[in-house]
Amino acid sequence: MPDVLDSPHSAILKRSFHKAFPPAVRGEGVYLWDASGHRYLDFSGSAAVNFLGHGLAEIPAAMAAQAKDLEFVHSSQFTTPVAEEYAEELLAFAGPNFEGGGVFFTSGGSEAVETALKLARQYQVEVGQKDRYQVLSRSQSYHGATLGALSVSGNKRRREIYLPMIREFGHIGLPYCYRCVYGCAVCARKYADKLDAAIRSSDDHAAAFIFEPISGATLGAAVPCNGYLQRVAETCRNQGVLLIADEVMTGMGRTGRNFAVEHWGIAPDILVTAKGLSSGYAPLGAVIANKKVVDAIAQGSGALLHGFTYNSHPISLAAGRAVLARMQREHLVHAADSEAVGTPAAVLKQELLKLKDLEAVGDVRGIGLLWGVEFVADKKTKRPFPPEQNFAGRVAQAASKKGLLLYPMQGCVDGFTGDHILIAPPAVITPEQITWSAAQLKAAVLEALSKH
Repeated sequence: MPDVLDSPHSAILKRSFHKAFPPAVRGEGVYLWDASGHRYLDFSGSAAVNFLGHGLAEIPAAMAAQAKDLEFVHSSQFTTPVAEEYAEELLAFAGPNFEGGGVFFTSGGSEAVETALKLARQYQVEVGQKDRYQVLSRSQSYHGATLGALSVSGNKRRREIYLPMIREFGHIGLPYCYRCVYGCAVCARKYADKLDAAIRSSDDHAAAFIFEPISGATLGAAVPCNGYLQRVAETCRNQGVLLIADEVMTGMGRTGRNFAVEHWGIAPDILVTAKGLSSGYAPLGAVIANKKVVDAIAQGSGALLHGFTYNSHPISLAAGRAVLARMQREHLVHAADSEAVGTPAAVLKQELLKLKDLEAVGDVRGIGLLWGVEFVADKKTKRPFPPEQNFAGRVAQAASKKGLLLYPMQGCVDGFTGDHILIAPPAVITPEQITWSAAQLKAAVLEALSKH
């Protein structure tokens, strides 16, 4: 039988037919190895997923122990000890705002966003607001790959061909400091006022507003100006609209807080998380709802009109619970605090900011262990590279050859033009590994520019 790893053909329907995907066979700490023995430093955390590091034996051991006792039950028939215990721990991790609330576990971020959208609609029906069904969102955002999640996403490249299949609600602009159309003195108010106007123009049909506290792949770690999210939260509260924080990428310690909303002291009604929830060791997502939302259903119809076959899967929950325990034991949220002296996140910030001197680097932005580097063809005018040149992709390709993994994206300017990379390493990365990575990244940018 031929070795499938050496075959030019594959039975896998891959994400690209124009790219070669080396088979990964092993991981340890911040490193991954392919079948040829090449080592890569995972500077993007495998799409901002891995927070603990690869190859930790205790996580699969916890999964195996759960599988030995019980591999699966359907949530319409049973609950499980691991689900009950992990939900309590996750509510505590989410903070006082969610005391008395509830957790719905899914198999990933897109499922979790779908759940949040439906939960917001059911809440409004339960409290007698049956005309409220619209979920407002932002024009440069990404909330998932399912049709419901795409409907509230603003990532044009990922939405374009599916637009005839989805129902559209209002999308508003968002703070993007590097290319802001307002002055800094009024930025927070101007952008927040867009939400107020959108809610008012909905004729009382708005059920919820979903947002990423810090923009993920679509804008590359754009951090909002202070005052913006506080004003958004107040607007939603005053107009009876639920506030949904999509923390699939930013949650579970990634930004140096348990959840990114804590940077601005806001309290969402529903919080969505995934990625770092299991650090990639198992498919897992979660929706965390506050007491107001849970009580509306419990004291109303008494039935959540939603479910997936694999929600609250015991083996995935065992992975998530073990990840949370290690994260807290090793103080990894602190390690991701870029404002704390001497942390990996502080070193990362220091090294990445040095890249701003490069001719092709227009902006370096981010917080904690989530950073974006935006590339421009002209620094003075902020003119982006033509999209067909795929400059970010060329930087990532050059870096990969040097043993460094990045997350390249396009479309940060208008949905189609604008190149950037996302950087989100595991929290166990060392200062020496960060310095080496920054040097390789700089060399990759220069190499891509030399071939421009």
